[in-house]
Amino acid sequence: MKYSYYPGCTLKNKAQDLDRYARASALKLGFELEEIPDWQCCGGVYPLGSDEIASKLASVRALNYAKEQGQDLITLCSACHHVLKRVNDDMKNVQDISDRANNYMKLDEPYRGETKVLHFLEVIRDVIGFDELKKMVVNPLTGKKIGAYYGCLTLRPGKILEFDNPENPKIMEDFIRAIGAEPVIYANRNECCGGYISLKEGEMAQDRTKKIFDNCTDMGAEMLITACPLCRYNLNKSEADSKIPVYYFTELLAEALGVKEDC
Repeated sequence: MKYSYYPGCTLKNKAQDLDRYARASALKLGFELEEIPDWQCCGGVYPLGSDEIASKLASVRALNYAKEQGQDLITLCSACHHVLKRVNDDMKNVQDISDRANNYMKLDEPYRGETKVLHFLEVIRDVIGFDELKKMVVNPLTGKKIGAYYGCLTLRPGKILEFDNPENPKIMEDFIRAIGAEPVIYANRNECCGGYISLKEGEMAQDRTKKIFDNCTDMGAEMLITACPLCRYNLNKSEADSKIPVYYFTELLAEALGVKEDC
């Protein structure tokens, strides 16, 4: 089982662990990530201008490549997933954007949003299945109390991303159970960490991360997991004060599957 894979810029630099552990875990789970050749940065932020086309073209190229391969497109980075999913929705449902993008790119066949965009966690949930994942675990994280931190980008806008219930998500908690650990449910798990304002409004972002850490530790969490490099960066700036570590979910997955040492 093969998927087109869009890693994005951060996974080639600051978030190499997120990428490396995912590739090893995917092979163990029975699917392969085929990195798209010559992919370009998605921009990291979905452009809100209704007449903005240029910053969406890199996403359209990646989406169209997956279509040409007859494959679904997998992403790991929450920002990349967010941008690709929303651009794909534009290409499918917004005639003006779709026509202008296709006219600019001059494709042999117009792209109209045919590619299915999946987050790595969705493949585990919807294709592999958490029950099957549980059977594959060789190093269960028994006794670990783990808080899932979703943040904003994978969940909202819910009707377009269709990742999980934006108000009460459970995909990461189900993942935590499947690898043998105990999920810790806390109120701020789907609140913004302030990632996009961390440079301009540092104190405000720090206050948001402090509330997240205070909330999850009050509920008994011993660590946090996330899928978002920006969230991890922002949370890590407060990690010393929180006294609990923040990991990418793929690192714990690789550990549970027994492939971490091979990465």
